[in-house]
Amino acid sequence: MNWDDVRIFLAVARTGQILAASKRLGLNHATLSRRLTSLEEALKTRLFIRRTNGCELTAEGEVFLASAERMETEMLAAQASLGHTDTAIAGTVRVGAPDGFGVSFLAPRMGRLIERHPELKIQLVPVPRSFSLSLREADIAITLERPDQGRLVSSKLTDYTLGLYASRDYLASQGTPADIDALKAHRRIGYVEDLIFTASLNFSGAVMRSWDAGFEISTAIGQTEAVRTGAGIGILHDYIARQYPELQRILPEVSIRRAYWTTYHETARDLLRVRSVADFLQELVSAERHIFL
Repeated sequence: MNWDDVRIFLAVARTGQILAASKRLGLNHATLSRRLTSLEEALKTRLFIRRTNGCELTAEGEVFLASAERMETEMLAAQASLGHTDTAIAGTVRVGAPDGFGVSFLAPRMGRLIERHPELKIQLVPVPRSFSLSLREADIAITLERPDQGRLVSSKLTDYTLGLYASRDYLASQGTPADIDALKAHRRIGYVEDLIFTASLNFSGAVMRSWDAGFEISTAIGQTEAVRTGAGIGILHDYIARQYPELQRILPEVSIRRAYWTTYHETARDLLRVRSVADFLQELVSAERHIFL
């Protein structure tokens, strides 16, 4: 398999058009089309459905795209190790993040990066789980702890705080607890304990010995929605909860502090697209650090 043909495949997959890809790569339109056909013949499969208005990946093309991007990453890493770094901020960068941070903070802001670098494609995966960087499940992971194993590059994004919240309607009907002990008489919302993927998510243990939630939800966003609708009292991220006037902070002396870190594999250190996204994340958080603390 010719690596240049793989580069052509990636360009067509990212632009959706042979003509646009040929302009990007500086190749003749007919030559590029012929090379793409050669790649399909080598793989003995059809990668694109070619139409007059563009190209659409087939199911096999989607599978090959993931492999081609891994090949690209390894090739760029090899070039970087020889002193030749990539100069174009283009290609795909997948960012894995906790759901609260990913949905509430990153999703509304990442479009600015696409405006800045139109050839960059961002895949934001905001889910409550950990990501394996060595298996390329993500290019950059937002973690709740600084990893201490593996060939990883980490930097702290920010500290953030959590507190106890209830909806104003809930407090009007059930009363406001005067102290921690009084929480035992109230409905409590928390994480599904056997799905907690890191000890940093054990917020309830920092409040009381046995939280014993009657309603367990595996995501921070889900817990926020449940508290908003009066299902009970929950431990919520302050930067998320403050967005909703119907939520009220209770027992203000209870404050839990945690941190977010950006982490990527050291083989991606010299990939300009990965560094650019990591730098942008730092830029975003630095500009709005006040909302986290």
